[in-house]
Amino acid sequence: MAFAKSWNVLALSGLVMLPEVAIAQQAPTASIAEMASTPLVRVNITEALRTPPDEASMTVGTQAKAPTATAAVAANKAKTENLLASIRAAGIRERDIQTQGIQLQPDYRWDNVPGGPGRQTLIGYIASNSVQIKTRDIEKLTSLLDALTTAGADSVYGPNFGISDPSPLRREARIRAMARGKAEASEYARNNGFTSVRLLSVEEGTSYRGADVIVTGSRIAPVAAPPPPPPPAPERDSGIVAPGQLETSVSLNLLYRMER
Repeated sequence: MAFAKSWNVLALSGLVMLPEVAIAQQAPTASIAEMASTPLVRVNITEALRTPPDEASMTVGTQAKAPTATAAVAANKAKTENLLASIRAAGIRERDIQTQGIQLQPDYRWDNVPGGPGRQTLIGYIASNSVQIKTRDIEKLTSLLDALTTAGADSVYGPNFGISDPSPLRREARIRAMARGKAEASEYARNNGFTSVRLLSVEEGTSYRGADVIVTGSRIAPVAAPPPPPPPAPERDSGIVAPGQLETSVSLNLLYRMER
């Protein structure tokens, strides 16, 4: 009897599951019908804004040679302290000064030996130090470089320009990209007998660089006025530094449903 009861329960469970299977099989048919009556359109939009940089970073280094390692380190320490004092005197904040590396290595001289392979001779040691700094006083970069080299900097790498807070630019780029995306999707909808579109999803990618961005999508008239010209760059001390402009862009992948 126990075996019969167990079999009846399993049979009942099987009967209950059958309608669920039937319902699951009907779902794709309804989805396909809906897709046919209200098709989807996907547009890829990239909107870019260019603006002058408002900060610059560079790496400056000192180097000293001496017959002994102790003397090389001491000599380089004095040069580094003088360089840091000059950096602080130029108005660079402590949080924008960071040591990048300290190095000590042997210094060899190569001697040619007549009739032989030659040999290298240890003549001392080389101590070096590198410091990365960031300045927000772009218009005085040339004066800063002059001060650093005068203070004993043996090497300067940079400057690397940047935008301290690209959030407002990205926000404006998003607004323009969304407007262009809706305009392009609406254009596709009208061309196919639909009256409007409804946004279903948004995927975003951002970039921050100095190169031009190629805008993808259909070439229709923009819905908004062209962006205003960038503000004029402040007058700078004469020199060799040309900051140019940086580009902040937002790329949107927009999915719309066409509606009548």
